[in-house]
Amino acid sequence: MPTEIWPQPVLDLLATGGDRPVFRDGDRTVTAAQMSGLVRRIAAGLRAAGAGPGVGVALQLGVTAEAFATIIAAFAVGARVSGIRPDLPSAQLTHQLDDNPLHVTDAHVTDLAATPDPGTTLVAAGRLDDIARITWTSGSTGTPKGCAQTYAAMSAAWAPYPDRWPPAVADLAPRLQRYLVFGSLSSQVMLEYAVLALTAGGTLIADRSPGFPGMISRNRATASVITVGKLHQLVQDHRTAPTDLSSLQALLVSGSPLAPGRLAEALDVLGPVIFHGYGQTETGMITMVTPAEMLASPTVLASVGRAPSVTELSIRDADGRPATEGELFVRTPAQATAYQGDPVETAEVFVDGWVRTRDLARLDSDGYLHLLGRIRDVIIVHATLVYAGPIERVLAADPTVAEAYVVGRPDDLTGEAVHAYVVPADGHTPDAARLRALVAETLGGASAPQTIQSIERVPVGPSGKPDKRTLARMTC
Repeated sequence: MPTEIWPQPVLDLLATGGDRPVFRDGDRTVTAAQMSGLVRRIAAGLRAAGAGPGVGVALQLGVTAEAFATIIAAFAVGARVSGIRPDLPSAQLTHQLDDNPLHVTDAHVTDLAATPDPGTTLVAAGRLDDIARITWTSGSTGTPKGCAQTYAAMSAAWAPYPDRWPPAVADLAPRLQRYLVFGSLSSQVMLEYAVLALTAGGTLIADRSPGFPGMISRNRATASVITVGKLHQLVQDHRTAPTDLSSLQALLVSGSPLAPGRLAEALDVLGPVIFHGYGQTETGMITMVTPAEMLASPTVLASVGRAPSVTELSIRDADGRPATEGELFVRTPAQATAYQGDPVETAEVFVDGWVRTRDLARLDSDGYLHLLGRIRDVIIVHATLVYAGPIERVLAADPTVAEAYVVGRPDDLTGEAVHAYVVPADGHTPDAARLRALVAETLGGASAPQTIQSIERVPVGPSGKPDKRTLARMTC
C-alpha cells in the first residue's frame, strides 16, 4: 500500500519550494510558495462549497496557475475529480457532469481563490479506496468512457517520486525545465508530465495560443506533448522554413502509433528530442522509448518502447492463452479499476486485475513492444476477418507513402470492403495499382484494398488522433 496519499508529494513540494518559479504565464511568474497559498485558499473554498471525500467535482478549466491550483486542491480535499474538456458536444457534457454536485469553471475559480487562507498545513484527505479521478477517453472508438482511478492507484504512480522513475522517464525528466502546458491541465497526459516537470525542478509554461513551432520558440520551451499529426506538420514546417528550436530537448509523442519512417525523419530533422510512448487512459503509460535507444538501433523505431519493471504485459490469443502475437493485456499499479456507471463495459475490459487494451501486439527478444493494430479494427471480407493494422503497415513501409489508414465500408458483393487512404511521401506519387498488388502478395487477396486514395493530411478528432470515422464517410 502507498505510504502517502495523492497529492501529498505535490503539496509538500509546493510548501517547501519557497521562491522557486513553478508556473509562468506571459509576464506573470508564480512561485512555489505562492502556488501553495493558492492551493490552500482554493481547497478551503471547495470545502466551504461542500467538496470532500467521495463528493464529485467536475473541473472545466483552461490553462492558468489558478486552474492547476484548483486541480491539486480538489484532490487534496479528497473529492472525486472529473476533468471536462472545453469543446464537448452538449450531450457529452451533460453525461460527464452527471453525478457531480460541483461544477467548477474558470469563472468560479476567482471566487474560490479569494477564500481566506486558513494558514494551516494542507494534508491530503483522500481515502485510498475512494475514486480519485474520472478520466474520460477520447471517444475515438465510440462514446467516451469515464475511467475511474482510486486514490490508492494515484498514490502508487511514479511521477512525483524520483526513486520510482523508469529509466526512460529518468532520461526525460531533466529535459522538462520549461514544460509547455496548453489545452487543458485536466488532461491525464498534461497533468502527469506537469507533476514530473515540477518534481524534476522544472517550471510549467502556459500558452493559450498553441501552434508549433511558434509555441516552442516564443516560450524558449524545452519540452512539450505533441500528437502524431502535429509532429508531422512541425517536421514539414521546419524543413521548409526553419525556426529557432534550439531550446527544445523533448517532444512527447502521444495519441497514436508513429510509423518508423516518420519517426526516423523527425529525429533527423528535429534532433534527438523524440520520446515515443504508448499508453491508454485506462492504464497510463505502458511503454516508452528514448531518442538514444532509437538512434542506437534502427529496429527499435518500429516499436513503442519497453515497459517499466512495475508494469506487466501479457499477450494472449483469442482463447486467452499466452501467444507470440495477440491481444495485449496490461497490469500497472496506477491503473483504473472500472468505467464509471458502466458495469457491462467494465466486465469486458477489467479482467482479473488486468486491463484488456484491445490492441494487437508482440514483444521482441529485447522486450520492445510492437503494436499490430486494434482488435476492433476488423473488416469482414467474404466472411474472412481482415485486420486494418497489417495492411496499414505494408502500405506505410512503401517508400512512396508517408502514412496509411485503412477503413471498412459495406459492400453488396463482399459484405465489407477494404478502403485505404495514404499520405504521399515528399516528392512521390503513390501508384494505387502497385500498392494494391503489394498488399495482396504480402497478406492475401482478401486484404487488398478495393480503393486507395491519396490525401494531403489525415483528419483528426479533438484528441488529435486520426479520425477513421470521418475517413469511412469520405468518398473514394
